[in-house]
Amino acid sequence: MDPTDRPTDVPTEDEDPPDFSEWDSPEETLKGGPVRERLLDVVLQVREPTKVSQIAERADCDTETAREYLRWFAEIGMVREIAGRPVQYERNESYWQWRRVDRIREAYSEAEIVEILSETMDEIAEYRAQFGVESPEAVSLVDEDGGRSVEEAWEALSEWQTLERRAALFDAARRAESPSSGGVSHIDA
Repeated sequence: MDPTDRPTDVPTEDEDPPDFSEWDSPEETLKGGPVRERLLDVVLQVREPTKVSQIAERADCDTETAREYLRWFAEIGMVREIAGRPVQYERNESYWQWRRVDRIREAYSEAEIVEILSETMDEIAEYRAQFGVESPEAVSLVDEDGGRSVEEAWEALSEWQTLERRAALFDAARRAESPSSGGVSHIDA
């Protein structure tokens, strides 16, 4: 096509512009994405045994499609299938913990992992000294009297719990293994 040629499908000045009201809204067009991604989004939120029909409804797909993907997700370990009538599925925390550890090992060198773990352990030690206990679970917000409001104490305890989880993940990455059964393990400072 020569640069001076005019395409034949370009509207002329005499023609009316297209009626955009007949088109799907951008929200509707972009809604959800592929079924697999929608199901994955739902699976990430499923923390207790859930029926296939409920997962399909949340993912806005038919039950048989959901069933096929859920079987596949179970085969690769993302979810656990709970046998029975009806069959139910739940998120496999061990798989997701393993993925986090694997991603840490891909993103950081061993020296960086050790450095981050060391810094995290130092912060945990500060919280232990500040609250006078070994874990955030040992602190009662009702009994807490450290000169701070309940909100400040809650925020500090939340940060401490996050640091404990981070330490467990980075320690597992340092040892090139996955953390035990998806729970937060205790790391000694």
